[in-house]
Amino acid sequence: MADAAASALVKVIFEKLADEAFKRYARAQGIHSELENLGRELSLIQALLHDASEKEVTERSVGLWLNSLQHLAYDIEDVLDDVATEAMRRELTQESGASTSKVKKLIVPTCCTNFSLSHRLSPKIDSITIELQRLYKAKAELGLTVKDGKERDPNRGNETSLLESDVVGREGEKKRLLKKLLGGDGSSKENFSIVPIVGMGGVGKTTLARILYNDTEVKDHFQLKAWVCISDNFDVFKISKTIFQDVSKENKEFENLNQLQVALTEQLKDKRFLLVLDDVWTENYDHWENLARPLNSGAPGSRVIMTTRKKELLKTLGFGHLELLESLSSEDALSLFALHALGVDTFDPYPNLREKGEAIVKKCGTLPLALKAIGRLLRTKTTPEKWDDVLSSQIWDTEYVGDLSADWKVIFPALMLSYHDLSANLKRLFAYCSLFPKDFLFNKEELVLLWMAEGFLSQSEATRAQEDFEALLSRSFFQQAPNDEYLYVMHDLMNDLATFVAKEF
Repeated sequence: MADAAASALVKVIFEKLADEAFKRYARAQGIHSELENLGRELSLIQALLHDASEKEVTERSVGLWLNSLQHLAYDIEDVLDDVATEAMRRELTQESGASTSKVKKLIVPTCCTNFSLSHRLSPKIDSITIELQRLYKAKAELGLTVKDGKERDPNRGNETSLLESDVVGREGEKKRLLKKLLGGDGSSKENFSIVPIVGMGGVGKTTLARILYNDTEVKDHFQLKAWVCISDNFDVFKISKTIFQDVSKENKEFENLNQLQVALTEQLKDKRFLLVLDDVWTENYDHWENLARPLNSGAPGSRVIMTTRKKELLKTLGFGHLELLESLSSEDALSLFALHALGVDTFDPYPNLREKGEAIVKKCGTLPLALKAIGRLLRTKTTPEKWDDVLSSQIWDTEYVGDLSADWKVIFPALMLSYHDLSANLKRLFAYCSLFPKDFLFNKEELVLLWMAEGFLSQSEATRAQEDFEALLSRSFFQQAPNDEYLYVMHDLMNDLATFVAKEF
């Protein structure tokens, strides 16, 4: 959102203004006092950003105000870069030789060069300062107040991600699906059969599939296992290659789909396998038929777990009745929320927060992803006042109108609240990840290097970059890849969120 972009720019500007070499040169050029005045006006604006970040989602006028500030911040940065460039040019000129410098001083006196820079930049600085004053005066009309004058970074010391074994309220579903996976439902005579997990976004389909995939009985029962994240791009070649790599542990190149599927058929032949096709969107039966050809070579009892929001393909495959994965019961939802917000699965140690917790759970629609997002937001905020701030946020009343899925609109407020609680730097790092396609697997170290290459972090901040990654991971903005401890993925709704907020950067 615009607040993150503006906050990040303002931070960069203050860092440049605080540089001692920059200040010395600005004094020498006679523009130091004007820049100081600009900095004071910008400080007043900065103090309003916390409140503006909460209101921009529901109040269009605040969003426009933030956009104006963002554009003005770019103008300020241009002026400061102009000063820094001139300072560097002067330094290089001085180093080119004392004799040249002496001749230049005789031809162009220092007073004239100072006047030149001051004459060129002073009107720009004055114009920007007046515009900053105008934006600050608009605070009364927009209802903006100073809520927190300090730079917020609520994510430090809060980077521990809970294990999937701490999942709450899915014992019945796990038992039912385990029976199907292990052959207890009478379908083991087929070479392979599909075990569907169907439900809306954020309800926990992938989490449940991951629990089954990593279950000890399941590991012992199946000879080969593979997991593929699919989303809205059902590329048969790409999916088949991922399956081949998982079951063979080889990274071979293939000229075409036929060659690849011949090799995959050989790998699966007479082996009992478990394949997870996560987040299937396609409704095209031909896509499925092309993918399924090598799967028929597996041993009877092989299984394909298919997680999806779409029912049409499964109905075409003969599933007349589908059991939907529902949102959690109120009791289980409250336990899951307490686990992420308080570190325990009950409100007994915090009776003063129970009523507020119940109200938050209701606002989250008892959806696990929403409960985790808000729970981690409140992880270090155990005072009733902090919980009241979340409950009373206007973001809950936001009805985002766009081309995104209905599931997105249901879970949008909870994800936006979690996003808004991030520091400006973390918002920018997360927004960058919108460049990744849905269900893209990435390596933590590679992502950190990309952040640095973009100039978001310097090499000296490598340790902090690791902490930033862990902070986003702990908030469920990223998730551990189910089949590789070194890789990570974004939930498709988080990818939608990153795409949505990245528009302002």
